[in-house]
Order: sequence, then structure tokens, then C-alpha cells
Amino acid sequence: MSTTSTVELLATDLNSHGGVYCPSPKADMAIWNSHPKVYLDVARTGEAKCSYCSTVYKLKDGEHVGAGH
Repeated sequence: MSTTSTVELLATDLNSHGGVYCPSPKADMAIWNSHPKVYLDVARTGEAKCSYCSTVYKLKDGEHVGAGH
């Protein structure tokens, strides 16, 4: 049975492109002993799942990315 961890993010946790990198200290991961670094585009759909460790990074309810016009 697989356990999937979910990390809730604020819009301010995302980088200027709307994403995060995994592994992440926000997920209580030590970067030195984890999988290769991967970029996850959270802003596009509000969440993204790491293909290595299955950690899901998602925006907290009510958080919005981007300023529109």
C-alpha cells in the first residue's frame, strides 16, 4: 500500500514561474539523500505530483496565482 504525502502551498511559496522543486524542505525531505531534483508546475492546475516520490504539491484553498490583466 502506497502512502502519498500532500504538501499545501501558499501562492508565495511558488517561484516566479508558478512552480516548486521536489524534493523540498516543505515536504520534510533532506535534499542530500533524496531523488533527483524535478520541477513541478503547480500554477497551471493548482497541484502537481512528483513522478519520483508521489508527493503532491497543491495550493491551499483560496490561494490564487497570477494577477490577470
